[in-house]
This record gives sequence, C-alpha cells and structure tokens, in this order.
Amino acid sequence: MSDSKQTFNVRVIPKARQNDVSLDADGTIRIHTTAAPSDGAANDAVIKMLAKHFDVPKSSIRIIRGATSRNKVIEF
Repeated sequence: MSDSKQTFNVRVIPKARQNDVSLDADGTIRIHTTAAPSDGAANDAVIKMLAKHFDVPKSSIRIIRGATSRNKVIEF
C-alpha cells in the first residue's frame, strides 16, 4: 500500500435537504449535507460522508484549507 497523500477540491452545501456526494465536471467533489455550519458540525459531516463514500477511515481524511469556507481542500 502506498503512503502518498492526495488532495481534492471540495464544495460544501450546508443545510441541504439531504446528504449527497457527487463529482462536478471539473473534478470538484460536491457535498450536500443537512448539518449546519456552526461549531464545526458541517466539517464533521463532510469528513464522515467522504470516509463512507471512499471507504476509508475518518482518521485518514483531513481538511487542509478552507475550514470556515464552503470551498475546501481535503487530504486523504
């Protein structure tokens, strides 16, 4: 298994009607979450949804840029 890190651009839509993970044409991962963006709830939901979608442990996912923004850079 390789130890290389990968980064992805993520666009988060908080307070959506339902949770969903999709891929835009430009390669950006779009995440709709029902969580509100207060107290880091949306960030926690994003990490949980990405872990489930890509079948990786939550501990292997990190927000490296944009913790308080809708546009984030995520590292696996």
